[in-house]
Amino acid sequence: MTLRNVMNVFLTVTLSFAAASSACAETLSPLPAGAFSIVLIPDTQAYKGEGVKGGKDSTDPVTNPIFAAHTKWISENIGKQNIVFVSHVGDIVDINEPRQWKVAQACMDVIHGKIPYGISVGNHDMTTKGDSSLFQEHFPKSRFDGCGWYGGCFPGYDTRPQISGNNANSYQLFSAGGQDYIFLHMECNAPDDVVEWANKLLNQHADRRAFITCHMGWGPLQHPKDNDGYVTDPKGRMQWGKIHGERGNTPQQLWDKCYRKHANLIAVFSGDQSRTQAYKAATPGDEGNIVHELLQDYGSGWLRMYRFLPADNRVEAITFDPRTEELCEGTKLVPNREEHQFQFTIQNSVNK
Repeated sequence: MTLRNVMNVFLTVTLSFAAASSACAETLSPLPAGAFSIVLIPDTQAYKGEGVKGGKDSTDPVTNPIFAAHTKWISENIGKQNIVFVSHVGDIVDINEPRQWKVAQACMDVIHGKIPYGISVGNHDMTTKGDSSLFQEHFPKSRFDGCGWYGGCFPGYDTRPQISGNNANSYQLFSAGGQDYIFLHMECNAPDDVVEWANKLLNQHADRRAFITCHMGWGPLQHPKDNDGYVTDPKGRMQWGKIHGERGNTPQQLWDKCYRKHANLIAVFSGDQSRTQAYKAATPGDEGNIVHELLQDYGSGWLRMYRFLPADNRVEAITFDPRTEELCEGTKLVPNREEHQFQFTIQNSVNK
């Protein structure tokens, strides 16, 4: 056999294997009758172009293909998947500078006016002291004027408007599947004033099922001492913070001061920990309800959708690539499929 024939055989086998692998990949299933969906956008830090991390020699315009693919898919599938809400877990940008914020704003503009959504402000989206001025400039409260589903935001502080105010902590109201919902978005390491605001809202809307997105949640229990620790250290509800100094609440403190107290709370969503990537926990609250704490921070393009089946009081978590709709079967860091594709039952109560 000639060298050319050998190469042709090798190429044919390789292409056949690739085609077979692609053909065998499970893809996103059609929406069952009566179901609706909520989409969680993981941290969108994968910017490309001039001035980004790892691209100091580039002169290309700043872009974010993954972020763009996420909102494009959402926009095109609102009806097909009956998407009723979108939540961004924070770290909207990687570097807190105007060029990345303009790209982020353009990506979210794709779904703006089409569907209710909220954004949690991550540690990359503000200074360590909690100054979220650039977030507030690009996603201010006024952006949502005329949106009937926008409930409002934490008012902030008169002398420090750049801290915590002007949509840095917000809530949204919507209905789906015969139920009413409230969705809170809290900034990373929200301080006590914000926690008090959140508690009042959840009590005020105790007749609605509730969700919260707050950037930090599950990951290394203690602040890792080196990079390896982010992968290998014991995981759980984190007991350390990044923002607001001593005023900031760790995820564990937020659980103790807020999450555990509300019988109507279904789930708390988070991102932040790309080296944990995916984590799920179901913890009893003070009222006997189960609170699902759900981390999703992939960075490589995976998108997380929660499909609600009201007739069964059940939720399916589906992680997939919006560019191909192929399901995530596992990652290098989290190889078990069950961490990316799973389901849970809603076990909480509301005051009617």
